[in-house]
Amino acid sequence: MSSYNILLLGSGGRENALAWKMRQSKLCKELFIAPGNPGTAQLGSNLNIPVSDFEGIKQACIENNIDILVPGPEDPLVNGLYDYMKADDAVKHIIIVGPSKEGAQLEGSKAFSKKFMERHNIPTAAYREFTEENFEEGVAYLRQHSLPIVLKADGLAAGKGVVIAQSHDEAIEAFTTMIKEAQFGDASKKVVVEQFLTGIELSVFAFTDGKNYVLLPEAKDYKRIGEGDTGLNTGGMGAVSPVPFAQGDFMNKVVERIVNPTISGLAAENIIYNGFVFFGLINVGGEPYVIEYNCRMGDPETEVVMPRLENDFVEMMVKMGEGKLNEITVQHDKRAACTVMLVSEGYPGSYPKGRVMTGFDKVQGSTLFHAGTANKDGEVVTSGGRVIAITSYGNTIQEALATSYQNAEHIEYAGKYYRRDIGYEFK
Repeated sequence: MSSYNILLLGSGGRENALAWKMRQSKLCKELFIAPGNPGTAQLGSNLNIPVSDFEGIKQACIENNIDILVPGPEDPLVNGLYDYMKADDAVKHIIIVGPSKEGAQLEGSKAFSKKFMERHNIPTAAYREFTEENFEEGVAYLRQHSLPIVLKADGLAAGKGVVIAQSHDEAIEAFTTMIKEAQFGDASKKVVVEQFLTGIELSVFAFTDGKNYVLLPEAKDYKRIGEGDTGLNTGGMGAVSPVPFAQGDFMNKVVERIVNPTISGLAAENIIYNGFVFFGLINVGGEPYVIEYNCRMGDPETEVVMPRLENDFVEMMVKMGEGKLNEITVQHDKRAACTVMLVSEGYPGSYPKGRVMTGFDKVQGSTLFHAGTANKDGEVVTSGGRVIAITSYGNTIQEALATSYQNAEHIEYAGKYYRRDIGYEFK
């Protein structure tokens, strides 16, 4: 195989972890990250281009002779970056690690994904969808619904478009705010109302060329800001891999009932889909159900999945582009990998930026993935809600976490916060 110039889009911990993994490959010639962060700058060349600037991305691909384009976040995929690139003779030869606009609707529209699961008999929570047109019907439906009730804005709402209402009044208030007051803009013009499933969640990742697929290591992330899974939802406070119950009979059910019918369903419907399928699953008494699909890798799950993937990821992307993923056998590192996210004071609400970070030189035995940092006057400063992910290996989940927590003490900045109970179910 020859070597390849790669352009990775995004600026978070997920992208830092993907860049770290690609850089290890002999097939990686030059790596560019747009816009990137101080962590990715140590692995390749950051380009000051937003992920929404399709024209700028295309020009960067031409100027830097890009062979592989890897969109990290969902927005460019949902907005049709794949279709935009494939429509232009100058760049249509580039391997794009992501689905078409239609394929990205698996994440971009809750209603689309629910209907897809219905068509292919994929287990998921029972649901109804409502808009302004049948608003009153929706209110009546909510009044008689069993509690708690899950309400989801149909479109992308930056991970914040889900409400779990504990009372009928709370459900109706949230429903009204979403539809009548356009709480999430166009994203909540349509609202999906779901039954609440009780169980333990996990994330499963397939990498597909549209007909073949391989499974990457699974992970479990921790969304709530507070210990014991309390408080507001965040983008993710940490993750562990492997997930102890994700094996044997349970994983056979996941593959047979969920992964196989999803990949074959996309192919049967002639939906162009390359790249990652993220299955947000819940284990209800040993039975797997789909909570949601995403069309890209999760964050912070990528920060534990990539460290446990032993294969050359650039080779996997090339095979994906050739439609030959059936030639790849995925190898998982037997060790556990765990990540702990350090966040800014006030997150997930408003938070300060620009706080100077120190202690990087004291970190031992962990890998740091920058999520919300910036360079200012030669110093690394905070620039996001989620600041940095500390990933470690261990023979057990608890051993890996112990190393991450040890190093969490070494990184210093004003207002630092992190959850001290990641992986608490698996002690």
